[in-house]
Amino acid sequence: MGLADFVLRRIVDRRVAAFQKDLIEKHVAEVENIYRQMRGWRHDYHNHIQAMKACRSLGQDGELDAYLDSLEADLRRVDTIVRTGNVMADAILNSKLSLARARGIAVSAKAAVPRKLPISEIDLCVVIGNLLDNAIEACLRVDDPGERFIRLYADLKRDSLYLSVTNSSAGRPARRGGRYLTSKGRGHGLGLLRVDRVVGKYEGYVKRRDESGAFTSEILLPL
Repeated sequence: MGLADFVLRRIVDRRVAAFQKDLIEKHVAEVENIYRQMRGWRHDYHNHIQAMKACRSLGQDGELDAYLDSLEADLRRVDTIVRTGNVMADAILNSKLSLARARGIAVSAKAAVPRKLPISEIDLCVVIGNLLDNAIEACLRVDDPGERFIRLYADLKRDSLYLSVTNSSAGRPARRGGRYLTSKGRGHGLGLLRVDRVVGKYEGYVKRRDESGAFTSEILLPL
């Protein structure tokens, strides 16, 4: 192996290691967010049981029924942020979007994804996960927390899966040769490349555009 090949391999190894470190950190943050939610539900669950026992002991059946109805309504609201009809899409979307909400980002999501897709689950996760990771990171760079938002839309368009993610943005991102450059520094930006490779694999379409205070990524994957 020549010196040039050795140097190139070392550079690639470092970039892959940095990318894997980012993935691990994101996964840890998502798991910690889930644990916080579970602790909150456990605490609330205990309080709900005590309240219902009190109603029962006092013979307040009407109040108990009303309490149960309110709990049922609350469960419907906190169950999931979005239900697409596709288990894998639901898992990755709700994981990322719940993390965004936990970080104070306003989330609006509407999605419908077929239960079965000719796209591999790994590729679907690469596209959705990286788009939302980039959106969350961009939102956190916006100084005013009240201006941070993510809007997601997914649906079928003819024979293709259409996915759009719009997020708040602090300034306009830099571009080079028609490509948007990452603002995370050298050695990053592999997420966008992975998205582009998946889209290319399925002969799809990707479009990114920026406007005042917002950035949008649109993906079209033929089915």
